[in-house]
Parts: sequence; C-alpha cells; structure tokens
Amino acid sequence: MADRFQFYPLYLTRFVASLGYITLLTLLPTYIEALGATGVVAGLFVTALGVGRTVAILPLGWAADRYDKRAILLFSLLLSGVSYGLFTLVDSSLGFIVARTLQGLGMVGTGMVSLALVGDLAAADDRANQIGKYNSWRMAAGVIGTLGAGVLYDYYGFDPIFAVLVVLFALALVGVWWLVDSDDTTVTSFAFFDLALNDRILTVTSFRAQYAVSVTLVRNWMPIFVGVAVARGGLALSATAVGVVVATEKFTNMLGQPFAGRLSDRYGRGLFMAVGGGAYGLVALAIPLAPAAGEALGLAATLPVLGTMPAAFFVAVALNGLLGLADSLREPASMALFADEGKGSGITSSFGIRGLVWRPGALIAPLVGGYLMDTAGMNWVFVLAGVTALTGVATFLGIVSKRYGPRELARW
Repeated sequence: MADRFQFYPLYLTRFVASLGYITLLTLLPTYIEALGATGVVAGLFVTALGVGRTVAILPLGWAADRYDKRAILLFSLLLSGVSYGLFTLVDSSLGFIVARTLQGLGMVGTGMVSLALVGDLAAADDRANQIGKYNSWRMAAGVIGTLGAGVLYDYYGFDPIFAVLVVLFALALVGVWWLVDSDDTTVTSFAFFDLALNDRILTVTSFRAQYAVSVTLVRNWMPIFVGVAVARGGLALSATAVGVVVATEKFTNMLGQPFAGRLSDRYGRGLFMAVGGGAYGLVALAIPLAPAAGEALGLAATLPVLGTMPAAFFVAVALNGLLGLADSLREPASMALFADEGKGSGITSSFGIRGLVWRPGALIAPLVGGYLMDTAGMNWVFVLAGVTALTGVATFLGIVSKRYGPRELARW
C-alpha cells in the first residue's frame, strides 16, 4: 500500500512537467510576436530548450544513479518551478532564452528521474503497466494544454498561466518530499558506458533510432498538414480544428497505455514494440490519402465551435487517433525494457541512453521534412515517416531472430 502511494506524486510530476512543456509550445508563436523575435533569435527560442535538455542528460543521469534519485527529483522540480516563474518576468529575447534553457534542464530531471523512480518502485511483472499509467498523465497534460493554453491566454494573459504552473510544481515537490522514500540504491561506476554496450539495449536502439525519425515527422507535420493551405498540400483548416486533431492522438494514447502496458508485462516487451511500431508506420503511410478518403466517404458536417468541417477533417481525426493507439502499444513496453536492463545497475542512465538515442533522429528529421515539403511535396514527408517506422521494426525483428531465435520475441 505504501509503495502504491509513492506513485501518485510521480504521476503529478509527469503531468505538470508535460503541461508546462505543451503550454510553452502552444504560446511560442505569441512570445515570438510579443518580443519581436525574427530569424536566428526566433530559432534560438526553440533551440534553447533542446540545449538544456541535451546538456542535462549525462550529469543528471549519473547523479541520480550515484546518489539519491528523490533528492535529484526535488532539485529538478524546484528548478522547473523557478524557470516557469521567470517567464512572468520576461521582457526581452535574452530573458526568454535563459528561462527556456532552464526549462529544458528541469524537464530532463522531472521526466527522466521520475520515470526511473517509477521503474524502480514497480515490480518486474507490473513495470510496463505502471509506466503506462505514468505516461497517461503526460498525455492528459497534452490534451489539456493543447486545447486550453491559447484560450486561457486570450482571457487572462501570460502571468496567471505561469502562476498556476508554479503552484502545481510546488504541490508536486511537496508530494515527492512527503510520500516518496529516499533512494538507497547506489551505482558507483559510470553506468552509461556499461549499459551502452548492453545487448538488449543495442537491439532496441536499432529500432528506436529509426523510429525517432518517423514520430518526429508525424507529430510535427500532422498539424502542418491539417492547417496549411491546400495549394501547399494541406487541408487549410482553422487553428481550433488543428488543436482537435492534435489532441485526439494524445487522448487515445492516454487511454491505451495502461492497458497495453499490462498486456506487455504478460506477453513480452518486444512483441508490443514491433506491433505498435509497425501499426504506426502503416497509419503514417495512410495520412496523405485523407482528402481522397474523406471525399469518398462524404463525411462533411457542421460542428459546434468548429463550424462546417470538410470530410477530410474527420478522416484526419480518425487517423491521428489510430496513431495514438499504435504508439500506446509501443511506448510502455519500450520504457519497461530499458527499466528492466537498468534495474540495479543504473536505471536513470538506462533511460538517459534511451533519450540520447532519440536525439539524432529528432534533430535531423525536421530538416529532411522541410526539404521534402518544399521539393517533392508534403505527402512524401508521411511516406518517409511510414517507411522509417517499418524499417525500424524490420531491423529489430531481424536482429532478435538472428541473435536469439524467432520464438524469443515473446519473451523480450
């Protein structure tokens, strides 16, 4: 019973950290306009977050494994609260960049370390289930932030939004301090080096490095596809309609993760990674067909708030919902596998490796996607996304079959 109560402040930590991230993402164009940022400076508004997140992975991962994860998480929550408080004082581009960098530093601690604590606290046969519940709070924050941040800004401005975030971070900090036990596991070596050569982690990396390209392209270009002009390959729908499409993926992902995590605890991590990744790739390939499918089905209708929506809108909503369900099969299984391998030998470092493997694809994919959009057309962005997900699954299955035998997939 005591262990179960320790999960609750970790869920809250995941929720408020994700809510802060999606709120800033939603309000970023507003900040760019308000501060008059252009060109390179506007780019730094985005890059600053990535710099903070990248710089923090190795030192925070090492410190959390070497010392007390709970203490590192408390520090990260305090740092995050300070960073969001600073946004209320921002009156220049430099101030925004500083606050954004601190936001990135805090995000690594609140995300990676809280996830490591969930993996540590959960039993081996319940680990993916608990991670799925934990991730559901992240998705819930995504739904609320995506739909609510812009509306709240229109009514109240910046300051009240960030005041609420600071209060939520304070509540999470008190919850972790009050309910989560100190961590007595200590790893004296630099676990990143040992785990980077772990056979199972290397095998998953063969999939994850390619899958990062797919997910980055889909998550960034799905709202672009829904919102830009038809002449540029999009559906030319309103900002509110774009928000609904984006929120659908997060909603179905939120619903699916605990259930899928529980099944992957029973039937194998690798199986769910392969099925989820393959389904994600197939749905991504279907996205360019949304206009034609909508026209064939004749689903156009008038909705409250949104107004008259073309048939393609409903197809886009359905496809993005399917993407969320597909990814809900993969994510808790993937995270649990990294937790399995890091348990007792550096679980935070294991999740740090998981984050680092994602970075190259996440950085390169937007550049490639922009090039394809301007040259071959937007449809090819989703073709590349689908192909990289499927090749990632094929590589993963091939390595597992060759190294361990086809029947071992169910026991991963």
